Amino acid sequence: MPGFLVNGCLMAGKELDPQRARAARDVVRQHPVMTLVAVSPVLLAAGAVWWLAGAGWAILLLLVAGVAGGMAVLRGR
Repeated sequence: MPGFLVNGCLMAGKELDPQRARAARDVVRQHPVMTLVAVSPVLLAAGAVWWLAGAGWAILLLLVAGVAGGMAVLRGR
């Protein structure tokens, strides 16, 4: 089976570099407004979907956006 389990989740064959993970965590801690501005389009879209189609579709949108964002970050390595 390709991949391995981390905290109960199946991860791809690559591990996240601990130094990059710490750097990302530090950016979020030191600049929360910048983080909010970066994710605000997804939050606005989820709010609009919630209003128009319901909570289930909004949660699905947030999950898909999270997976797509994670894939984009890992592909850039």
